[in-house]
Amino acid sequence: MANDLCTRRLTRELKAIQKSPLTNPRVYTTPLERNILEWHYVIEGSKDTPYEGGFYWGKLVFPKEYPLKPPSVLMLTPNGRFRIGKRLCLSMSDFHPESWNPMWSVSTIITGLISFMVETAPTLGSIESSESQKKKFAQFSLDYNVRDPKFSGLFPELVALQKKNMEERIKTMGPASAARTDEELNKIVNGCSEGLFEIQGLMTGLAGFLAVLSIYIAMRFI
Repeated sequence: MANDLCTRRLTRELKAIQKSPLTNPRVYTTPLERNILEWHYVIEGSKDTPYEGGFYWGKLVFPKEYPLKPPSVLMLTPNGRFRIGKRLCLSMSDFHPESWNPMWSVSTIITGLISFMVETAPTLGSIESSESQKKKFAQFSLDYNVRDPKFSGLFPELVALQKKNMEERIKTMGPASAARTDEELNKIVNGCSEGLFEIQGLMTGLAGFLAVLSIYIAMRFI
């Protein structure tokens, strides 16, 4: 349960965001109704990047000591940059309390996440994927999100947008487009992890092989 300082701070930040929401790119944010320590966000993909057109849902989980301690940062939408449902190692996350600045806010954290998302630097919780994979995730991100009842309850305006997009898709491409969307979503839900982590797995396997080989060579010369 949040202490008074934490509650006051997060309540003040919520009012500030509602008054002046992030718009470049646009970000939707809301805490859970019964738990102000858990905030959910949706980031619209940045223009001129593989994420353009995507809607990336995630959450911030604040400690009761906030703003003296940083939150956990997670992404919940497949995106090709970060593992879904895993804490991300960022300078403004709970992985680095030593670098946390109590003056930072929800807006600061999300802005930093957006900046890191469009980069390619690896970190704990990041993954490797091709540009085409990222674009595919962006294309079906909103369809993926609305499958989750929690998302639908938190962001009804985005559910309405997805419904409008689907109606236009069907009108333009025919009823079969809805079936194709479901097929692509099932691929994302059931198989994207294996595809995304294939490169990472190969790199890990190669590193392990090289380590064993170096030990073997060293022993040959002892």
